Amino acid sequence: MEMNDYLVIYENSGPNWSAYVPNLPGCITTGRTVEECKKNIQEAITLFIETSQEVGKPVPPPTTQGEYVHIARTA
Repeated sequence: MEMNDYLVIYENSGPNWSAYVPNLPGCITTGRTVEECKKNIQEAITLFIETSQEVGKPVPPPTTQGEYVHIARTA
């Protein structure tokens, strides 16, 4: 089985968290906590890939990268 690492973006949107996968259009989810959101996005990615394969659509490869950029704050 081939393993891929997809970049997932997590955002705090008030009382909830949301997550999306830039390389998998429409692969999004929410959760009450970041832990719940992480569990939900894992399931969403799996379902996205399974559904794509079932209907004969190619699964986009993971090409997006990310990193934190550290910026000093001024008072």
